[in-house]
Amino acid sequence: PETDKECNKYRMKRIEANDPVAMRQEGIRQYQKGDYVRAFEYYTKAALLGEMDAHFRLGLMYRNGDGVEKDMGKYLHHMEEATIGGHPTARCNL
Repeated sequence: PETDKECNKYRMKRIEANDPVAMRQEGIRQYQKGDYVRAFEYYTKAALLGEMDAHFRLGLMYRNGDGVEKDMGKYLHHMEEATIGGHPTARCNL
C-alpha cells in the first residue's frame, strides 16, 4: 500500500479476517490517539486469539488504569499469560 487510505483498508481487511497481529497494531494506534476504550477492545480480541504482546499491553492498561479501573489481579493475569507465551518484557515485570 502506498497511501494511508490503502494502509487503513488493508489493515481493516486483516482485522476482519481475525488477524491478531493486525488487531494488536490497531490497538496500539488507538492507544496512541488516546482512545483507551477502543485500544482495550482491540487488545482483548487479539489476546483471545493468542497474541502475547496484546496480553502484555492489556496488563499495562490494568496496572496504570488507562481506560479501565486499576486491577492488579488482572495485571498479573495478563503478564503471566504473556510470559508463558514468551514475551520477554512481561517476564521482567513479574
